[in-house]
Formats: sequence, C-alpha cells, structure tokens
Amino acid sequence: MRVTVEDGRAIKVTGDPDHPPTQGVLCTKVSRYAERVHHPERLTTPMKRVGRKGEGRFEPITWSEALEIAATRLSEIASRAPEAIMPYSYAGTMGLVQSESIAQRFFHAIGASQLDRTICAAAGAAGLKYTYGASLGMLTEFFEESEVILIWGANPIASNLHFWTRVQEAKRRGAKLIAIDPYRSLTAEKCHQHIALKPGTDGALALGMMHVLISDNLLDLAYIADHTVGFDELKARALTYPPARVAQICGIDEQVVVDLARLYGSTRKASIRLNYGMQRVRGGGNATRAIACLPSLTGAWRDRAGGLLLSSSGWAPVDSHALGRPDLIPGWPQRQPRVINMNEIGNALLHPGDATFGPQVEAVIVYNSNPVAVAPDSERVAAGFAREDLFTIVLEHFRTDTADFADLLLPATTQLEHLDVHKSYGHTHVMVNLPAIAPVGDARPNTEIFRGIARAMGLQEPALFESDETVAANALRWSDPALAGTDWETLKQTGWARLNLPDAPFANGGFRTPSGKCEFSSQRLAQQGLDPLPDYLPPYESAEGSPELVERYPLAMISPPARNFLNSTFVNVTSLRSTEGHPHLDIHPSDAQLRGITDGDQVRIFNDRGSMQARARVTDKAREGLVVGLSIWWKKLSPDGRNANQVTSQRLTDLGGSATFYDCLVEVERV
Repeated sequence: MRVTVEDGRAIKVTGDPDHPPTQGVLCTKVSRYAERVHHPERLTTPMKRVGRKGEGRFEPITWSEALEIAATRLSEIASRAPEAIMPYSYAGTMGLVQSESIAQRFFHAIGASQLDRTICAAAGAAGLKYTYGASLGMLTEFFEESEVILIWGANPIASNLHFWTRVQEAKRRGAKLIAIDPYRSLTAEKCHQHIALKPGTDGALALGMMHVLISDNLLDLAYIADHTVGFDELKARALTYPPARVAQICGIDEQVVVDLARLYGSTRKASIRLNYGMQRVRGGGNATRAIACLPSLTGAWRDRAGGLLLSSSGWAPVDSHALGRPDLIPGWPQRQPRVINMNEIGNALLHPGDATFGPQVEAVIVYNSNPVAVAPDSERVAAGFAREDLFTIVLEHFRTDTADFADLLLPATTQLEHLDVHKSYGHTHVMVNLPAIAPVGDARPNTEIFRGIARAMGLQEPALFESDETVAANALRWSDPALAGTDWETLKQTGWARLNLPDAPFANGGFRTPSGKCEFSSQRLAQQGLDPLPDYLPPYESAEGSPELVERYPLAMISPPARNFLNSTFVNVTSLRSTEGHPHLDIHPSDAQLRGITDGDQVRIFNDRGSMQARARVTDKAREGLVVGLSIWWKKLSPDGRNANQVTSQRLTDLGGSATFYDCLVEVERV
C-alpha cells in the first residue's frame, strides 16, 4: 500500500503500482482504510466497564490504571490455575509481529491455555498438508496463461481482486472460466459456465471427475508413476463414484460431470483456484484432498499455467518458533497446556470445568478478532461472554459486539500505525509494513500492550520485552533459499521481496510430504486411524447426514462475506455499510413462493440454535433448496441485533478442526 499523509493524518490509501501482485489497485474495502483509521468512533483511550456486560458502558482510564487492573486479576488467576486464562485471536491484524509474537510469548510464559486457531482455513490447510505436505500451490501470475480455470468455491471479485485481474487476462487470451459454487456469485456471473452443486458435495464432484479421467484414460501415467503415491487405491475409490451417482449427490446433471472432467483432463494448461468456502462443511478436509489430487492425475503440474492454488502461505520461510517461543511454556516440551478450539468458544466459556475438560475459563484476552459476531452458535458465545465472573480484556479499534462485554477495553493501533512483516496466502511475496502515521490518540500496538501487561505482572523473561524491530528482523528464516539475496534491512528498503521459487513448482515432483510425492494415500492419516484416501462425507445437516432434521429445516444456508465487508471488519465504515444497505437473504423463487415470500419482505431465518432477520431477495442466484445470507454484520448494526451466526453450529470439520459455517439447515418465514 501507498499512504498519503497530510498534517499527520492518512488522507489516501492506494495500491503500490510497483508491487507485481497489487499493480496499484486495492479492493473496495481497503481503499477506504483511511476512513476506518480516522473514524469518529475510533477507540483512543483505555476504558473500563461501568455497566452490565453487553451494555457497552465504559469510562476512560489511564494506561497505568488499565495495566494495573489487568495485572492484578491475571496474576491472581495465573498463580493458582494458569490454564483458566485463554487467548482468543485470529486475523484482524495479520502481520507476523502484531498477531502472535509477543502475545503468544506472554501466554506461553504464564502457562495459559492455548487456542486452536482454526476458524477460517484449517480444513483446507490440513487437506493440502496430507496431499502436498504444506499449504503450497501454483504461482498466481501464471493463471494468466491457463486455458481452463476452475474457480471452485471462490468469489474473487469480492474477496481476491488481484487474482481476478489475472483471470480476466486469461479470459481475454481465450481461456474458459468455470465457476463451481452453490451460489451464482458476482464471479460466477462472469464465467462461461456455472455449476451450482449442493453445498458440501464438492468432494463427490472431484471423485466423479476422477472416475471419468480414469475411464477415459485422460491420465498422465508417467507423472503418476514418478511423483505420486497410492494411485491404485485412489483408482478403486474413484470408480465407486460414477457420474450418475455423483450427479444425484451434487444435484446436477450427469453430463455436466462428464463434460467437466473431459475438458479438464484434455487441457494441459488447466488450473484450479480453490477458496475456503468449499471447506466449511463436515467433509471440507477430504474435499480439499480430492480436488488437490486432480492436477497430479492429469500432469497439469508439468506446466506453470497448470495446477492448483488454495493457499501459498507455506512457501514463506516463517520462523514460527522464534516468533512464538513455545520453549517459554513452564515444563516444555513435556508439559503442554490444554488446547481450546476457537470454534467451540461458546461451549468452552459455558463449561463449568471438570477433570476431562480442565479448569473453567476465568479470563479471556481478545485481540485481532470479534468472536461475539464471528464465532459460530452465537447465542452461546454471547452467553459465555456475559458471565459476570469472567474477566475479559479486549484489544480493539472500535466498540464491537465483543467489546461491549469487556471489563477492560484497550485501544490498539491499525496497520498504518505500527511496524510489521507479512507473508501472503494469495501470492508469493513477503512484505514489510512501516508505520505511515503516529498512533491515533493513545492507541498502542498489540506487542506494546502485551509487554505492558507482562511488565505490570512482574514477569522477567527477556523475550517478552523484545522490540518490534527485533521481532520483525527474526520473523523470517533469511538463510532459506527462498529468501536468497535479501535480508531484513533490504526488505525495509524495498518494501517487498518475491520468494525465489520455480515457475512450475511441482513439474518434477518435489512435494513436501514424507514421501516427497503427491500422496493420494496418506500414511500419516492411516496412523491416526483415519481414512488414508479422500472420500465424500455428506454434510452433518443434509438429507444424507440427518434426514429427520431436514423435515423441520429443509433449506441449506451459507453465509459468505458481503462484498463490502471483510468478515466483521469494515461493517462500521459508513460508506461501505450504506452500500450494503441491509442484511439480505437470497432465496430461490420456488422456495419463496412455497413460503409466501415476495421480494423485499422481511424474513426470519431460524433453527434450533437461534434466529435472525433479513430482507428477502427472491432470485435464482441461489439454487433451489439454498438460501444465502451475505455476512457478517455487527449485531448492534443490524435491525434485529442478530447476525448469521445465530444459526451456525460449533461442530467441526473432518480434518483440521475447522468451522462448519456452511453446514447449516434452516427454515425461513415472513415476519
């Protein structure tokens, strides 16, 4: 980003035209970042609660008062039950320094519970790990040269604009674009073909494609022999998914399965862009594994314009140990504190504590996240945070839904106000983030806040007090060949560095699995007692998974991000929220007619977990039997004080322990 500053204020934020992935362009959201930084409701001073939890009534205090309150409460708990303290954080700030460096060291040093940070991408990451060895994929720039691009479970117009520019160039060169998505998104509307399968059936479609590839001999047998493991077993599995069966599972025509597989298998420069929507269901990890097998079956990896990209984050040589210092855990490595899955925060906070679960959670420090809005099964999440005996510290920019439940509310800096270093999951550059302006008001970086709490608690470990500069300088393994020719000082001068990677990274194998090959069959999964082969697992909440539930709640619901929001970030930016207008629910005409719903009606979406209201948009963008609620609204900024996570579940995915946001059955009625 390039930031224009006038009189100490950021007045304009643009893309860096010299940065190859950005090329001078920012998405709608981030182009308004200055509006967010200097928002009139920005938190600029520490606050303590004076009302009931959830009311959002606070009074300002000094930093010294805030740190003393935090230290007193946390020290008392840590002295007798350190695991009763837990962090809750995710990607509100994504830099390696301000996300989990000093913060993680702090929680390790006091022996607190650890958080399994799996809310977004863990199922897909696990699928890639057991297939490729890490979150690795093709280089974004070479999608321009692809002849067929499958945009699978992704809406890059809304969520990955820089990738979409590459796709547009490929389209101009004659590439065929196919969107695979239950919903006809903005992206799907721009593709040559849209395959509207049922939510959660992506794994079946991939296995059906394999069946056709094998039956029609559209395979690269030499690549399979040299660079894969488990083909015979995978072949046997795929042959149990003939197109007719797959068509029934996915709710699409049999010929669509056949034609897709034949087009893919007969095109050398065929690429797949996965995104995380397709893995937010029970079988998300297996589905990712199945799709990730496809380029190795056809040998698409031989060409730099062939292959697959879900995440490129594994290419960056991050020194996770140096950042988080797990060796600070008392008794490490023999002792490992309990781990709480962040998707189960509602249950965790309401659990009374026992020998199996561990001590009741008595204190939570929330940073880089807004769990009351974004975590599943929101009624339970809010009930947990409403506990009067729970001590809650929230580091934030604004009074979010979660901030309303805080005992201490501490003002944090934004991206324009602190030092950081970033990797990417959508391209293959590492980047420095230099502060463009001084902290607004009395805001402090996350790192400085955790240093302050540690200092007030009397902790002595030197690693807790390293400067941001020192942490950043050691965040990457500079000796790694991917960073040859650059170092921290060079990165600060240039702003970014492209990782040294081959154009076609798996043209000659070289996967990061134990075998060094693409593992169709994973011995590591077998050792865990899991199926070593990818398979289709029906959604928990579906006709296959729970037929009795379908009788009461016959509509599947997905809640992908609204174009102008980044999950719950940017919802309070007036210009962006006014563009979104109201919470909407897209519903197919036949489903609407059955329920007496007309376009523009206010409707109630509900199941056993809760309910929310939205304005109906009757449209065939949603396939029959599916409703789509673009999300995630702050509850306090929605008409009925609720959002889509009132109805989502705390159940976890097959691999990775990720969230199952799109594995959700509901009913809809007019208000």
